Amino acid sequence: MLAVKLICVGKMREKFYLDAFSEYAKRLGAYCRFELTELAEVRLPDAPSQKEIGLALEKEAAGILKSIPTDAYTVALCVEGRQMPSEELAKLISRREGSGKPRLCCIIGGSYGLSPRVKAAADLRLSMSEMTFPHHLARVMLMEQLYRGFKINEGSKYHK
Repeated sequence: MLAVKLICVGKMREKFYLDAFSEYAKRLGAYCRFELTELAEVRLPDAPSQKEIGLALEKEAAGILKSIPTDAYTVALCVEGRQMPSEELAKLISRREGSGKPRLCCIIGGSYGLSPRVKAAADLRLSMSEMTFPHHLARVMLMEQLYRGFKINEGSKYHK
C-alpha cells in the first residue's frame, strides 16, 4: 500500500477547512497510509523585506527537508510548477505504488511559498492553477485530488 505524506507549513484552525480535510483524510485511509506533518510558519513583521522573507523560507526549509522520508517521491506545490489533469495525477499515484519509491510526499509552503532549496529537492513541482488560493484551501483541494486519483485508478464513477 502506498504511503502518502503531506508536509504543510502553518496550522489549520478554521473549522470548515478542518472538517473538509478530515473527511478526505478518512476517505484516503481506504487507499493509502496517510500522514500529515504541520510545521510552524516563521513569524514575520507586517511588511517584511525580501531578505526577511528569504531567511524565513530557509528556516522553514530546514524543517521541511528533515521531514521528507528518504525513499519518497516528492511533490512541491508552487505557482511556477507544472499543471496536470486529474488523470495524470492518478497515473503518478499508480506509478508510485508499483515503484521502488512506495511513498509519495507532497509539500505545501506557508504564506510566502517554499524556499528555492525545497523546490530544487522535489522530484516534481506541481501547480494547481495560475490562480492564487489560500494555503488551507489548497490542502483541501490536494486531498480531494489525491482521493480522486485513487478513485480513477480503481475505475470508480466518482470521476466523471
